[in-house]
Amino acid sequence: MSGKIHEKAIFIITSYLGSKYAAKRPMSLSASIIFEQLYELVEGDSATCAVLYALLSSIANIPLRHSIGVTGSMVQNGEVQPVGGINEKIEGFFDLCKIRGLVGSHGVIIRSRNVKHLMLKEEVVDAVRKGLFHIYPIEKMEEGLEILSGLKTGALKDDGTYEEGTFNFYVMKRLEEISKATEKKEEEKKNEKVVYSRLKLPNPPPFPRLL
Repeated sequence: MSGKIHEKAIFIITSYLGSKYAAKRPMSLSASIIFEQLYELVEGDSATCAVLYALLSSIANIPLRHSIGVTGSMVQNGEVQPVGGINEKIEGFFDLCKIRGLVGSHGVIIRSRNVKHLMLKEEVVDAVRKGLFHIYPIEKMEEGLEILSGLKTGALKDDGTYEEGTFNFYVMKRLEEISKATEKKEEEKKNEKVVYSRLKLPNPPPFPRLL
């Protein structure tokens, strides 16, 4: 149920993951992203960053803050792109947060280039002034990941690893565990085939001759 632009965004995410976590050794990963209770075509790339955050959170088993909304597409190197309808998106999320109760932890992550497009209603501006609602402008996808997780993302070192304790360290660790488990499973299947091929079954008895 996805359109061409959305599928292009998924390819961008795939390329980003390859450059970040498969620089030194090949890795394979199968993942599913589902938009629940949706009965129309999924189109557009404004959810690219949000999809990637959710995927990385699941891989690393690190929870992200649910009180912050995310919008923004991205390119293969992680640079976040501006999106359309930014005011409506922020105000819509603000209304939801207001219904649930503003406690100072709510906010939105947007591309910094979208700041000049902001023309928010006074209620939102006033909440920002009071510290009840926050707007986080970012340049790179990693900045948003740090806001949502509270961890440093970590830069790729020359040996293809990440500094221990960073978000990317836990992602890489989990991917390596998955890779080793997959290799072990494939090896077990291979050994089973070898054992089966060495079994010598007795020849079946000849068919009785019909008189």
